[in-house]
Amino acid sequence: MTTNLMLVCGEEILQVSGLSVNRSGVEVISDINLSVNCGEFVGIVGPNGAGKTTLILTILGILKPRKGHVSLSKAISGKVGWVPQAATSLPKNMKITVREFIQLGTLDSATWFLPFGTKYDKQNVSKIIETVGLTDYAETRIANLSGGQRQRAAIGKALASKADLLLMDEPMVGVDLKSRNSIMRLLDNLCHTQNKTIVMISHDLASMKRTVHRMVYLEQQIRYDGSTNDFPELSVLADLRGIEETHPEGLLSEVDQTAPEDIITVWQKDELRSGKS
Repeated sequence: MTTNLMLVCGEEILQVSGLSVNRSGVEVISDINLSVNCGEFVGIVGPNGAGKTTLILTILGILKPRKGHVSLSKAISGKVGWVPQAATSLPKNMKITVREFIQLGTLDSATWFLPFGTKYDKQNVSKIIETVGLTDYAETRIANLSGGQRQRAAIGKALASKADLLLMDEPMVGVDLKSRNSIMRLLDNLCHTQNKTIVMISHDLASMKRTVHRMVYLEQQIRYDGSTNDFPELSVLADLRGIEETHPEGLLSEVDQTAPEDIITVWQKDELRSGKS
């Protein structure tokens, strides 16, 4: 007899314990401990080469850890969606429509050789197309969409798999600002209205602070894990990373030492000389 497990919002669904991973003989991430609860929108930030993608690939089971382990709640096992950065760079000769592309997300090992899409799947796909804001483009070829629209379609494909946990690797790369804001609102709404859990990698600190519920700063090890409001300022972050001050104290340029009121005074004098008020 099969028991259907239901997710409870706030319940822990992902746990990473003492995780260390080597790639090409070099330790990329070391002793990572991370817990994610249902309904959270977590942003993982850090510089290039910090181990962000390595962490996600290990959670997906693509990479094997040197030590430590990853565990998923039994209620979410098999319901993990993956949205890679490459979603915005789909081949231009791809001839399937948005509807067909999203419908691919309904396939699994049990349905691969069955007729494409049950009545329920087709209804569900139509609902997902509406959710990601692509109703007017449902029959448009995926290759003819903008970068932002293709990213929406990729999110829709992940949702079609009935994924409760969405893992995203730099999904906003190549997406214009207006589309980026719209997609981030969509993702936040999925967390609040459908209890989806999202873990997103990004280099965009400003965007993450404005959108996600929690930020994790990763640079081989986790340097910060907490609320966006408490995320450290750049100077504090530099200390956490071990970055030393380049300019010795007292050797700042004259421009750096100019007080704001001095700048205003100079501007006012220039305006008087030119006869303006």
